[in-house]
Amino acid sequence: MVSRKLDRDDATDQDVLRRAGDASVLILTSLAGGTKHGYALIQDIKGFAGVQLGPGTLYGALDRLERLRLIEALPAEERRHPYRITAAGAMALRAHLDSIERVSAAGRLRLGLAGI
Repeated sequence: MVSRKLDRDDATDQDVLRRAGDASVLILTSLAGGTKHGYALIQDIKGFAGVQLGPGTLYGALDRLERLRLIEALPAEERRHPYRITAAGAMALRAHLDSIERVSAAGRLRLGLAGI
């Protein structure tokens, strides 16, 4: 049997976001709603998830997502640098959310919360 070492930035994995981290999922979820720059991402994520991303976490995740081609940087608007989700990013987010839903359903069933 031949095993293949997965590169940390290998976007061919079905659920690439599993290894990318929560910040990446939050960023892609935010960008699924439209193009945003850094501060707008921080505010949107805080609004829908209650999570305050620091600049280091945000820009590290943006760099990683851009290298994975899950997002792309758009031309700067004055001092703002907007990003948008790519088709590959939308597919990766959907695969990750489907995976989370399966785990959530199993956990609810095992806790007796299936109908709640």
